[in-house]
Amino acid sequence: MKKMKNLCFFIWLLCGTSCQNYLDVVPDNVATIDHAFSDRVQARKYLFTCYSFLPGFASLYQNPAFLGGDEFWVNGEQFRRRFSSVQSIAQGVQNANEPYMNYYEGSNGASSNLYRGIRVCNTFIERIDEVEDIEAYEKAVWKAEAKFLKAYYHFFLMRMYGPVPLADQNIPVSASPDQVKIFRGNFDECVTFVSGLLDEAAEDLPKVIMNQNEEMGRITKPIALAVKAKLWTMAASPLFNGNPDYAAFINKNGEKFFGAYEHKKWEKAVEACREAIRVAEEAGHILYEFQDQAGSFTEFTKRKLSLRGRVTESWNPEIIWGDSKGNGATNDFQRFSQARLVNGIYDAIQQALSPTLRIARQFYTKHGVPMEEDKTWVGKNVYGLRVAAPEEAHVVKPGEEVPEFHFNREPRFYADLAFDRSVWFGQGVLDENTPYYVFARANEVSGKKDIYAYSITGYFPKKLVYYKNAFNGTNYSLVQYAFPVIRLADLYLLYAEALNEYEGAPTPEVYEFVDKVRARAGLKGVVESWQKYTMDPSKPTTQEGMREIIHRERLIELCFEGQRFWDLRRWKLAEEYLNAPIQGWNIEEKSKEGYYQVLDLYEQSFSPKEYLWPFKTFTLTVNTNLVQNPGW
Repeated sequence: MKKMKNLCFFIWLLCGTSCQNYLDVVPDNVATIDHAFSDRVQARKYLFTCYSFLPGFASLYQNPAFLGGDEFWVNGEQFRRRFSSVQSIAQGVQNANEPYMNYYEGSNGASSNLYRGIRVCNTFIERIDEVEDIEAYEKAVWKAEAKFLKAYYHFFLMRMYGPVPLADQNIPVSASPDQVKIFRGNFDECVTFVSGLLDEAAEDLPKVIMNQNEEMGRITKPIALAVKAKLWTMAASPLFNGNPDYAAFINKNGEKFFGAYEHKKWEKAVEACREAIRVAEEAGHILYEFQDQAGSFTEFTKRKLSLRGRVTESWNPEIIWGDSKGNGATNDFQRFSQARLVNGIYDAIQQALSPTLRIARQFYTKHGVPMEEDKTWVGKNVYGLRVAAPEEAHVVKPGEEVPEFHFNREPRFYADLAFDRSVWFGQGVLDENTPYYVFARANEVSGKKDIYAYSITGYFPKKLVYYKNAFNGTNYSLVQYAFPVIRLADLYLLYAEALNEYEGAPTPEVYEFVDKVRARAGLKGVVESWQKYTMDPSKPTTQEGMREIIHRERLIELCFEGQRFWDLRRWKLAEEYLNAPIQGWNIEEKSKEGYYQVLDLYEQSFSPKEYLWPFKTFTLTVNTNLVQNPGW
């Protein structure tokens, strides 16, 4: 049975009706595996085919983590035209007949069949040693890249489906019908398998890419170890580690898919995070800070540019893994995120990617603590309007009235979000005294003028827009960037989380790694901030309190980067966060009094069964040994 679990899933699932189509790197009439491994040039093309199955991390269409949760919402017309597959998950209408974003089979919004990708990786690993005109070192690196991709495709599926069939070898075409009807592995078996592959890959991968002009985006040792850190942190988290909801979830052979809680998994997560950070820092990765060579910006503007640049400064030293496909995808990303700041630019700017009021609410006050915990905010009418003073010109246009909610917030709030009457620095204007301002009320330049290109919530994800993009007449000049899949701040916060869980209480090292991220955001340390400004100064001293703080820190620091979607699931907190209305401002109104009314845009709901993707019902009829996930 163990051997059967290591066979690749049945042939039709891997190849579908176009087995030869995946081999798009060989000439017509020579579509053979032998040709693909005839020399170094052809083998390199085949390696890039292994890469081609990576989902578009920066794609609003291919990555369910952007529009499948509660960070963004789009208006009805954009939903119908573009985003129905992915935002249907956010609307709670996932189904088993035709699952949305079905990466198990590559359908209904998914960019690829990941088992087909695994099959290609297996073939490469099996055949690359036959190629004679490749040096041994290069051959080892290429094989390691394929092993990583094979591991990552399994990991990607595990986040969606939980336990999955393990595909360590390709099944031969002579296999019997019974041989292709394989079982899912239990979750621990899947974790061990993927972790082992990542270790094998890391042994031969380079720490840094030497030929940066041609090879940025290829896999390195820090990437492999960072994914291993994410794997073990996921495995140790409440959704998969002793979840009582899955206690009776069993395979067709009677084996339990999930075991009892194991505290040792947090130790594994600590070790994996520590090693990933060590190697990443040895490779030169540091938290990004904007360098003002001319000395022309105020400290606050430099802070905002550091925070915006941590994502949009392409291949900056904080980025451990950047999406090389993202160089094209960020074009769409930025057009949907950019607020329209000048007239006559309608066709170039879609401005439809709308952060929800829930996300705006999660950012800290200027004291580095949650608004609801800040004792200086007690009794404030946070949605009440007040006039922006001249000394607040760096965040809101002086003399304009906006809610108290938009004043005295932390720097990340102003770096990551834009809102009505707020400052938008850059986009061709680098004079801090005459910046662009967002005017987002009905019929204004950034507001709703039609049924298509507008923010339905009144917020804009400025974090995703490079500040050097510029308006040129009726055109919008874009500087594309490689989207960060994993950056160092992510690892720092993962490590702090794992250490807090493993030790049972926050240690000095837990504070250290959280505070590193906070310092770059211009905030004081956790202990100092809670002691000075909150009604519960002892909160950071307990495991439970620090857990909540670390969760909030991740949700803020990594917002709009595709992390929240998976974090809420592994923490088993999606039921808490996603059973509440999606809210925004009343963008149909022209007056400030009418505009600043909170509206419920959608009554979002989340069922426990949605923690895991359903397998397609038809797939279960073909492979009778495959078990459906609970609730579907």
